Formats: sequence, C-alpha cells, structure tokens
Amino acid sequence: MDINNKTRIHWACRRGMRELDIAIMPFFENDYDSLPDADKQVFIRLLECEDPQLYRWLMNQAVPEEADMARMIKMIQKKNAERSSLA
Repeated sequence: MDINNKTRIHWACRRGMRELDIAIMPFFENDYDSLPDADKQVFIRLLECEDPQLYRWLMNQAVPEEADMARMIKMIQKKNAERSSLA
C-alpha cells in the first residue's frame, strides 16, 4: 500500500472490532501525517496484520516480535492516552 494513498489507508484503518477502530482511527486522523515516511511504512505493515493480533498488541496482551512494530504500538497507545487525558 502506498504511504500517500490516504483514502486506502483510511479504509484499512476501519477494522471489524470497535476496540481497534477506537485505537487506530484517532491515531491515523491526528498523527499519521506528521510521521516520517519510514514510520508510515511501519504503520501500514501494522494494518496488514490480523485483527486478533492487533487487538492483543494494543491491549498489552502480547508484544510484536519486530522492534519497529512494537515501537509503533507503543506510539499509538501513547498518543491515544495523551488525547484522552486532555478530554
């Protein structure tokens, strides 16, 4: 998936689980554009993972083996926590 095809990426962010939508969509809408291209690639690779795996990672039930993926999960969690603390 092309890192600049935001329509397709937006569609890929829409998952089958509400919990994933709540975690992934705000990050995409608020933070994706400011990521360096390398991190955009990692985010896209993350979107290619299956929902159950993403859920386990985002809910701290497991950690991705790949360091870049683990860093992206932590970044998503941190950004979302910062947003919710402002509400």
